[in-house]
Amino acid sequence: QTQGTIFPAPNFNPIMDAQFLRGALQGISCEKDVLIDILTQRCNSQRLMIAEAYRDMYGRDLITDLKENLSHHFKEVMVGLMYPPASYDAHELWHALKGADTEEKCLIDILASRSNMDIFQMKEAYLMQYNNDLQQDIDSETSGHFRDTLMNLAQGTRMEGYADPSTAAQDAMILWEACQQKTGEHKNMLQMILCNRSYQQLWMVFQEFQNISGQDIVDAINECYDGYFQELLVAIVLCVRDKPSYFAYRLYNAIHDFGFHNKTVIRILIARSEIDLMNIRQRYKERYGKSLFHDIKHFASGHYESALLAICAGDAEDY
Repeated sequence: QTQGTIFPAPNFNPIMDAQFLRGALQGISCEKDVLIDILTQRCNSQRLMIAEAYRDMYGRDLITDLKENLSHHFKEVMVGLMYPPASYDAHELWHALKGADTEEKCLIDILASRSNMDIFQMKEAYLMQYNNDLQQDIDSETSGHFRDTLMNLAQGTRMEGYADPSTAAQDAMILWEACQQKTGEHKNMLQMILCNRSYQQLWMVFQEFQNISGQDIVDAINECYDGYFQELLVAIVLCVRDKPSYFAYRLYNAIHDFGFHNKTVIRILIARSEIDLMNIRQRYKERYGKSLFHDIKHFASGHYESALLAICAGDAEDY
């Protein structure tokens, strides 16, 4: 049972919320606590209704006003909350592809974990927002087998729900050979299987792989391949097995390995807040001993910290 941390607010009144936000943004010093109280305690569809009420009442765009009045990471959180999920993914992919440096890890996080429907909606949003084709941008901004695998994922053609035990052993053999041979053709076969088979099918394939090789598929990939291609393949496997565990692992790395990689933390908390952030928090605590709440508190500060903790929805006992 997957569970988020943000739910629809009861007794919701978008007009009142819009009035409070306008008041908070108009003050001499922006009342950031009011923004946090409202925007982190409403679900995404409610936030979109608030933005609509705000536009109707004041003739102004709420996202523009947030951008003008806020700064740094706090701004990124508040603005990020205002995008519908597909638009937020599109926004993150655009910046990952078009920024000064391509942010490969962002591409991996999003494309390795989204469903066919998510990918379809994200591509539509990308085209609407940036007048560009996502697949063409991936093609021009990345390279090699990493690019081929991203391109395959961005097609959103993974089989759904279907599993066939008789072909699982064949697929496992192909994967095992691909880890031995490492030719271009084998790399293609490897990514074709990982990008197109259903999650149910891949569960069986990974089991068969273990039987054939005596090795876990993740260990085999790590031994045989390197770079972003290897990271992407591993991400796909981890997402098939358990998405909350994958995101717990990504958050832990973002917080501890890179001196708090803000973009990653913000993106995962916002994107998973209504899907499985509660599960991610549980996996995080089980795996790393400290709660996600505790680690965010330790690294972030000020209103930025308050906003992240409100989305994380940790409790005092988590600390």
